[in-house]
Parts: sequence; structure tokens; C-alpha cells
Amino acid sequence: MVGLTAISDSIEYCDTMQEKLHMSRHPGTDPPPFEARIEGFEGSNVLLESTYCYPRGGGQPGDTGLLTSKSAESAIHEVLPGNMILHPVDNPDLFQTGDTVTCQIDVERRNGHALMHTAQHIVSALAEDLWGAETVGNQLTVENSRVDLLFEDKGVFNPDDLVEATNSVISSNISVNVHEWDRSRILDHEQMRHTKFMHRIPSSITELRVVEIEGVDLCPCAGTHVSNTSMIPQIRFLGKKNKGKGRIRFSYIFE
Repeated sequence: MVGLTAISDSIEYCDTMQEKLHMSRHPGTDPPPFEARIEGFEGSNVLLESTYCYPRGGGQPGDTGLLTSKSAESAIHEVLPGNMILHPVDNPDLFQTGDTVTCQIDVERRNGHALMHTAQHIVSALAEDLWGAETVGNQLTVENSRVDLLFEDKGVFNPDDLVEATNSVISSNISVNVHEWDRSRILDHEQMRHTKFMHRIPSSITELRVVEIEGVDLCPCAGTHVSNTSMIPQIRFLGKKNKGKGRIRFSYIFE
């Protein structure tokens, strides 16, 4: 599942521990500017001791923004995963290790991705409930998104039914919660979805982030989300493509 991929991408393996603050902040909308110290550099990427920036992963693009110090300023291009989260800038020579910098995340972009990511969880959950379809991939953008669904018999798929069911959930004012649960609770929970990729997460990681849309979806995920489904616009069917045996790519936009 996309969420577990994002968790895997966000885990820190190196000796220098970096606080990945997007994991603990919920909702993931309207991120404030934050200050952090520069730990070092990797090519043109700035490494911060802590960051609220979301790194590309799980079908969700990374944040962009602006990095400023007392004497310099640079755009941050799409933030990427790595041993430490990578903040690509045009000219890293403008900054020095030890500098305290301010990072401003592009709020409109982040909010759009959070809306789309929560909508994707709803789409995936309902496709499974309606037809037993498994989500095997997705890609989110601010403008539109797609979900790749795997069916035993894709002839049963009706995109209008999926849109109607999704919009019903969106308009139902349902809370979206984030939990930190240990592996056994996740694996033993009868309503937990998308655990087949948990072997990708090192066994040293004992607790994982779980996103819950109350009564609709429950799955491990490191992505950014809204706090309530009522914040999400209604979705509209954009198109579908056959992607091989049993696979359909369902695309949608917001109204």
C-alpha cells in the first residue's frame, strides 16, 4: 500500500537522527514556518536537524518552499527521502553548516496534497469494500489523482458507483485521526488494511503511524491528511484505463 511505502521512505537509518516533524503533526494542512539548524549538505541538498517538510513517497509529491538565513534565500525544490530528508536548493554555497534557517513550506501545494491523500484513502477503502479491489499504486497531484486497482473480475467495476460512495463519505463529516501503534496491534487488528508490505519496515521500528478515517479506513501511512472529510471537495470521475490483467487505473479530480 502507498502508505507503507511512505513510512519506509521516511524512516531514519543513519547515526544522525533527524526529527521528521510531519510524522507527528496532524492535521497535515497549513504547516507553519519553522526554524532549524543546518546539519550538513549532500550535493545540492540541505540537511536540517529537524523538518516539517514531507519528502516524496507513497504516491504523494514532496513539499516545496523557501529557505532563508540572515544573509541568504533560496527556493526549496521538491523535498526527497533519504537517510535524512533532502531539501534541494539552487545554490547550497549560500548556506553553512550550523546556520539557523527558516523554512516556509508552500502551503497551497501541501494542503492540496493532504486533501487528495485523504480522498485517496476513501477511494481505495470503498473500492475494496464494494468489489474486493486492492490498491496496487497511486499518484497524487494538486490538480488530479489516480488509483490503480486490482480486481479478480474488473468487469464488475462501475466508476459512477465509486464516485457516489466516495462523495457520500466526504459529505458525512467524519473525523480523520492519526495513531502510533505497535506492530502486533496493527497486524492483529481485524479492520486494518494494507499490511502486506510491513516486511519492508525494519524490525527495529516497533511503532508505526496509522491513519484512521472513522468507520471507513484504517491503515499504516506516513502521508499528510486533513482532520475531517468535510474539508475535502467532492470528486468527479476523470477517466479509467485498463492496465493489464485485472487492473484498472481510476482517475479523478475535485469539483
